[in-house]
Amino acid sequence: MDINKDLTAASSTPIVLAILAEGDSYGYAILQRVRELSGGRIAWTDGMLYPVLHRLERLGYVVARWESVEGGGRRRRKYYRITPAGRDQLAEERRQWQAVDETLRCIWSSITERALELSSWPNDAARTWGQGTMAPAQGASLQRSLA
Repeated sequence: MDINKDLTAASSTPIVLAILAEGDSYGYAILQRVRELSGGRIAWTDGMLYPVLHRLERLGYVVARWESVEGGGRRRRKYYRITPAGRDQLAEERRQWQAVDETLRCIWSSITERALELSSWPNDAARTWGQGTMAPAQGASLQRSLA
């Protein structure tokens, strides 16, 4: 399943901040952690992650430092750490995503219950029309409300 680009972009800040709340990390490790946490359903690229990290750094939610890679000669990695402001932002992001999650769960639960109630709709509607108790326009209206 591919996650919609808009949803991926919207969730990038809380995901990155949450990963950094677990401990300091660098770009490739963050990409791997996202893949691991999502069971492979979310696969970010460097081109998506680094602009997010740079934006979070500009906002003061993360700070970065360079470290030499052990056994890597002159290779270095840029490690990111969440700041107190980043922790505050993560708490706010969590509140907002929980509100969205609760809203969607309520809507989906309502849709599921309604679908179960009306699961026999085509057969019942055909019988009702045949008995002359429901006009075709009423049936069409009901069908549109289910879509």
